[in-house]
Amino acid sequence: MAGIDTRIVIIGLPTIARELGADLESVIWVTQAYVLASTVGLLLIGRVTDVVGRVKIYNIGFVIFTIGSALSAVSFSAAQLIASRVVQGVGSAMLITNSAAILTDSSPKNELGTMLGINQIAFRVGSVMGLTLSGAILAITDWRALFYINIPIGIFGTVWAHLRLREIGTKDVSRKMDWEGFGLFTTGLTLVLLSITLLSYGLSDFRYGLALLMGGFVSLAVFVRVETKKESPLLDMSLFKIREFAAGNLAQLMNALAWSGAIILTSFYLQVVVGDSPLVAGLSILPLDATFVIAGPLSGKLSDKYGPRLLSTIGLAVSSAGFFILSTITTTTTYPVLALVFAFLGIGNGMFVSPNISAIMGSVPANRRGIASGFRTTTFNIGLTASAGIAVLLVSLVVPYNVLTGLIAGTTTSLPATAGAQFLNGFKIAVLVLAVLNSIGIIPSALRGTRRSVESLTKETAAGEVTD
Repeated sequence: MAGIDTRIVIIGLPTIARELGADLESVIWVTQAYVLASTVGLLLIGRVTDVVGRVKIYNIGFVIFTIGSALSAVSFSAAQLIASRVVQGVGSAMLITNSAAILTDSSPKNELGTMLGINQIAFRVGSVMGLTLSGAILAITDWRALFYINIPIGIFGTVWAHLRLREIGTKDVSRKMDWEGFGLFTTGLTLVLLSITLLSYGLSDFRYGLALLMGGFVSLAVFVRVETKKESPLLDMSLFKIREFAAGNLAQLMNALAWSGAIILTSFYLQVVVGDSPLVAGLSILPLDATFVIAGPLSGKLSDKYGPRLLSTIGLAVSSAGFFILSTITTTTTYPVLALVFAFLGIGNGMFVSPNISAIMGSVPANRRGIASGFRTTTFNIGLTASAGIAVLLVSLVVPYNVLTGLIAGTTTSLPATAGAQFLNGFKIAVLVLAVLNSIGIIPSALRGTRRSVESLTKETAAGEVTD
């Protein structure tokens, strides 16, 4: 469910923009609101999970997600839809944070990469369904059905999780909740993401966007300073003394910064430049997800045997090559060539994700897995959310914002003849920048340390002596 709803609206964004009369940034925030809401609550949810228990929060997440889906389906304005997606995002945070932690608790150490690889398949199958179902649904009915389909799945998942899952994780009830840290982190992250949105509007909103950006960075800097001095911090900063944890999260952040924006722009490219219908556009991106589904569990299994560092680093290198190739496409690029590029991207990302998650989650003590999973997902979601805003900002440097809105939504009949060519140029520039960001992640991935035993990490954390 969480996977479906990260992607199901992407193909439908032009349709939603047209039917709700929304501008470009409003429809982008239909995706942004979901990821932002799931991001700002992740650290708090991770901490609550360590205290209350993973299974209980996971079950509540199913209920909230289902309610958010129903509210999204009955929205009659962009503002209502964005607010409903916030509710969905909160439920998603509860599901995603706890799924990795529950699996880490229940998996033998020598099978952890395989188990997390399977978990990623579940998420990616949802993403595949999101793209294909979106196109198929829009071909036969309206966009509201994109959210209605979650309701029966959510009801089944809620009942099944309640009946089948049992709590086996280690609870950490020794520390208090850090509400000050939560407030600083939420404020800082929200300001940064809003600033990217304002910067996309052009020079008239540049100073406001810059002010929000600076305010966000100040809030996050204060958060880090406060957390280092707290007895019971929201984020246990000692975890960053574990090189495998710190490097894995940094590599994941750079990877996520590239992906969401690239997928959204590719969807727009297929519908705006190529002229594909939503159904064809959704089907066209399938090679990316199909190859990810194949590469994900295979790389997870190999990482259990050979370690995560080499596989994850090669995966980033392969996906970076795919991004650089994608930045060179033209209006005459044939679909077989495009499909090969998508396959390249899927293989590379599949090779990276499972070993990297295994390295992060396997590097921390058992009683810190909730907050570790929350922070890992937070960095991932920060990257996804910022990626979409960065991509739109880069394209808007080439295409005037009002022209870009009309081009995407199809609401303007008098677009300049050069608008399609302008969008393609903006697409190339944006994907090139995203390729560079993804490539930067190769450095921390290659320099990550080697994993020590969980027993030794638990003892060192308890003594306050966690080091690389």
